[in-house]
Amino acid sequence: MEMHQLRYVVAVARTGTFSRAAEECRVAQPSLSQQIQKLEDELGERLFDRLRRGAKLTAHGEAFLPRAVRILEEVEAARHEAREANALLRGTLSLGVLPTIAPYLLRDVLVRFAASYPDVQVVIHEDTTAALLRQLHSCEIDLALASRPLDDATLTIRDLFSEELKLALPPGHRLARRRQPITLDDLREEQLIVMKPGHCLGEQVLGFCQRGDTAPRIAFRGAQLETIQSLVHAGIGLSLIPAMAARPDHPAAPVYRSLNHPRPQRTISALWTKNRPPTRAAGEFLRIVEAGSMKD
Repeated sequence: MEMHQLRYVVAVARTGTFSRAAEECRVAQPSLSQQIQKLEDELGERLFDRLRRGAKLTAHGEAFLPRAVRILEEVEAARHEAREANALLRGTLSLGVLPTIAPYLLRDVLVRFAASYPDVQVVIHEDTTAALLRQLHSCEIDLALASRPLDDATLTIRDLFSEELKLALPPGHRLARRRQPITLDDLREEQLIVMKPGHCLGEQVLGFCQRGDTAPRIAFRGAQLETIQSLVHAGIGLSLIPAMAARPDHPAAPVYRSLNHPRPQRTISALWTKNRPPTRAAGEFLRIVEAGSMKD
């Protein structure tokens, strides 16, 4: 029985298909299937029923899965303890971050971190919230930075800071010239540019508008905040942009205004699985993030 075989079994049970499990584990599907078959031969029992559109745990598989998960957790805990036994802070920190956070937050944080801990290599994984959660559960990353709402009882969620979502307007727009406070009601007839489905910021913006009984008209969906801000500048629509991503000095920058009654914001949180507490490196990284947010 090999560790990678246990990881493959857990991945198939979680995803429901051999193909998705192979993608998640970054191996060829025939290799993954062969290793699970080899494990089943060793155990003398089938763990999965191979169905036309997926795979389903057998009764033996249902009994085996919790043990496989516990073994993987124990091995990871042992690795964690071995790493922490070394008094010197060195090694690798694998960090998952949302694309709407990474380009704007990490530069200054990583400069400070590298200056204090030059022997720690930081590996950044930029992806959506759903992908980061999968990577946490498969032990591919040590820590994730994401945005609420987050609902997973197996995770420890530590709020780091909150930031305003700024209203981004085309230069010359009527609201950009307005001196009175801007409210959600003022956006009823406007077209919005938001992140595409799968990116939590897009859902946060739409949810904020819907809470104010404003049914937004979506003009465009994008995958990059820089693209969205360029489209706002071009007059295609309005958007809500995290304060950390605002670029007022850029030649193609929108005009940024604050919304009142209510003022939208998002909360940035650190996540890790409850069975894998943060390493010293991860703890020091979070300390620098929180110190920087308090300074700002």
